[in-house]
Amino acid sequence: MSLSQALANYHSKLTYEDLPEEVISFTKLCILDYFGSSFAGAEKEPIQMISETINEMGGKPQATLITKGKSSVLNAALVNGASSHIVELDDIHKGSIIHAATVVIPAALAVAEWKNLSGKELILAVVIGYEVCFRIGEAVSPSHYYYWHNTGTCGTFGSAAASAKLLGLDEEGFINAIGNAGSQAAGLWEFIEDGAMTKQLHPGKAAMNGLLSALLAQKGFTGAKEILEGNRGFFKAMSDEFDEDKITVNLGEEFKILENSFKVHASCRHTHAAIDLAIEIVKEKKFESKDIERVEVGCYKSTMDITDNNDPRTQYSSKFSIQYCTALALVKGSANLDDFNETSLWDPVIRKIMGKINAQIDPEIASAYPERWGSKVKVFLKNGETIEKQADYPKGDPENPVTLEDLKNKFFHLATVLSKEKRNAFSAKVLKLDQLDNVADLMNSI
Repeated sequence: MSLSQALANYHSKLTYEDLPEEVISFTKLCILDYFGSSFAGAEKEPIQMISETINEMGGKPQATLITKGKSSVLNAALVNGASSHIVELDDIHKGSIIHAATVVIPAALAVAEWKNLSGKELILAVVIGYEVCFRIGEAVSPSHYYYWHNTGTCGTFGSAAASAKLLGLDEEGFINAIGNAGSQAAGLWEFIEDGAMTKQLHPGKAAMNGLLSALLAQKGFTGAKEILEGNRGFFKAMSDEFDEDKITVNLGEEFKILENSFKVHASCRHTHAAIDLAIEIVKEKKFESKDIERVEVGCYKSTMDITDNNDPRTQYSSKFSIQYCTALALVKGSANLDDFNETSLWDPVIRKIMGKINAQIDPEIASAYPERWGSKVKVFLKNGETIEKQADYPKGDPENPVTLEDLKNKFFHLATVLSKEKRNAFSAKVLKLDQLDNVADLMNSI
C-alpha cells in the first residue's frame, strides 16, 4: 500500500464521533488562537498588499476575508493564511516544525463557510489537516528545514487534506488532491537573508494551493499516486534524510494535534526558550542592564541556522535574531507584540546588550532537538556573580502548557480590530464551535 493510500484510508474513515472530547476542545483552542494572530496581522502592510491585489483581480463572494469583505474561497485562503503568520504568534508543532493553523484553518474555514457546513465538520477537517501535515513534516525533518520552510511545503498537504474532507472526496479523490498538492509545495528560507515579505506568501499559498488541489480532485483531475515516496516525489527531492515510517506509525490511533504548541512571545519559536529563561532571570535576580558583563546562550542547530543575526535592521528581522530577542527580554522583561517596535529595535541599551551575547550550539541542547526545543542562558554580572538557567520546553509546549485563560487573554490582546464586545462574543462563539450549525454565522460576525 502506498503512503498516499494509507493516508486516504485514514482520511475516509475518521468521523467526528471518533474524536475524544479532549481533541474537540483542543482543536477549538487552535482555531481561537488562529483568529487572534489573523486579526492582528490583517492591517499589516504586506497583508494589505496581498488583499488589494486579489481585490483588483476579482473573485466571487464565497468566503470572508480577514481584511474585510468577501472573495473566492481560493482568495480567502490566501489572504487569511498570510495574515495569520505575520505577527509571529501562530501555533507550532515541534516534530514537524509546522505552523499548521496558518495553512489548514484558512482553507477549511473558506470551504466550510462557502458550503454552509457545521462547526463539527470544520473541527473534524482541521484535526485531519493537522494530522496529515504533521506526519509529513516529521518524515522529512530536520534536514528538509534547512532550505525549505516546512509551513509552506508540508503545510500544503494539510490544507489539501482538510479541504478534501469538507468537499466529501473519496479515497481516490484524496490521493489526487495530495498528489497535486505535493507538486505545489514550496517555500524557501532565502527571504530571511534580507527580511523580505516573501514569508507571508508561504502559508497563504500553501492554504490556497492545497485547497485548489482538492477542488480540482473533486472534478476528477488526477495527481501523482506516490507523491511522497516516489522516485521523483517529495521525500527524495526535498530531504537528505527521511523516515517513511513517520507517516503511518500509530495512524488512526493517536491525534497529533494534541502535540501542538502555542506561542506566547512575538518572535520565531526557536528564540522562545531563551526568552523564557531571560525573563525568569530578570524576575528572580534584581539587576540592571549596566550590570551585565556578558551573556552566553546555548542553542540547537536550527536556532543558529534561522536566528543567528547579531545586527537585525528591521522590526521583522529582529524577531529572527536570537541575540536581539534575548537582549530584549533581559532589558524589558518581556517579548510581547508591543515590544517589537522601531524604538526597541534601535534602543542603545538593547543594542549594547546584544553585543555582549554569544550564541552557539550547545551539544546537550542540540542532541535533544527536535523532541525538545530547549536553551541554556548564562548571565555573567560585573560583580562576579553568574546566573545560569536551562529549559527543555518553551512556554506553550504540551510539556509546559498555557491555560485556556492564557489563550483567551492572548486573543483579546491580539484581536483589537474588533471592539471589546465583539471580541468577547466572537471568542465565545469559537469556543462553542461544536454547537454551531453553520460556520458562515461565525464568519459573518467578523
